[in-house]
Amino acid sequence: MYVCICNAIREAELRAVAHRTSGDAEEAYAALGKVPNCGNCLCEADEILFEERELSCKRVAA
Repeated sequence: MYVCICNAIREAELRAVAHRTSGDAEEAYAALGKVPNCGNCLCEADEILFEERELSCKRVAA
């Protein structure tokens, strides 16, 4: 699923970059070589990054 239409960033790309960055959506976009355009996707992108990092912590703890 596309999270950011302006930059054609998919959810899977955000989930992968969540493990390489520790910041918010703007930092994740930068790691992908992109910058936010309209900004409508930033809240959803932040939620995906947070969720992926939480899931990662739970996997390590198990």
